[in-house]
Amino acid sequence: MPLTDHVILITGAGGGLGSTAALALAQQGAHIVLLDKSIPKLEKVYDIIVKSGAPEPTLYPFDLAGANEVQYEELAVTLNKTYGSLQGLLHSAVELSAFTPIEIHQTKDWGHTLNVNLNAPFLLCRVLLPVLEKSEHASIVFTSDSMVRTPKAYSGAYGVSKIALEGFAKILADEVQAKQKIRVNTLVPGVTDSPLRKKLFPGEDKSKLAPMDSLSNVYTYLFSSESIGVTGQTINAETFNIN
Repeated sequence: MPLTDHVILITGAGGGLGSTAALALAQQGAHIVLLDKSIPKLEKVYDIIVKSGAPEPTLYPFDLAGANEVQYEELAVTLNKTYGSLQGLLHSAVELSAFTPIEIHQTKDWGHTLNVNLNAPFLLCRVLLPVLEKSEHASIVFTSDSMVRTPKAYSGAYGVSKIALEGFAKILADEVQAKQKIRVNTLVPGVTDSPLRKKLFPGEDKSKLAPMDSLSNVYTYLFSSESIGVTGQTINAETFNIN
């Protein structure tokens, strides 16, 4: 299995795409650190992974928006002491309550969305870069959205966060490229039958949407040796072809 001996941290692991990635990567031999604020969701994903016969994952309950910098640093210390190094970091946590016009966008919602979607990835990368650099090769993957890669009305803080996140990913990729240890890429999952999609478009014909497990191959590619040397890229799952 291509990811044997890999330790990969996944944020939002209790969500649709996060749990999909967790199962796909675990089935390729990776040890997954499941991070989410919801313990019941984490336990559900844990049970699915164990039942599949994949390596037993680790649960790490953590509130990305509510945690302070010390708690982020403690997370890095714990991972370093437990595993010695980290081979992957997938930013899959997401916050989007509703499409909202700017003129009625609540300040609290704006701040919370930016905390989860943008500030948390920054803090995690900052504290975990030294742990990732202990690996010969490591992969950081950010999750964007085809809807908001260009400015769209009513996407509000969610849209702003995803646009900024893609820029942040390219800046980070450029900064770490010299050491040739960490590759940094952004994944655009495309239109999938995810819980978030169902929430935003409840009347949509789900039979026309790609199943979430259709992303398994691209997740495996981004965290396996096949993507070594690929960095600073935005990869659209809908047009992804490993060949």
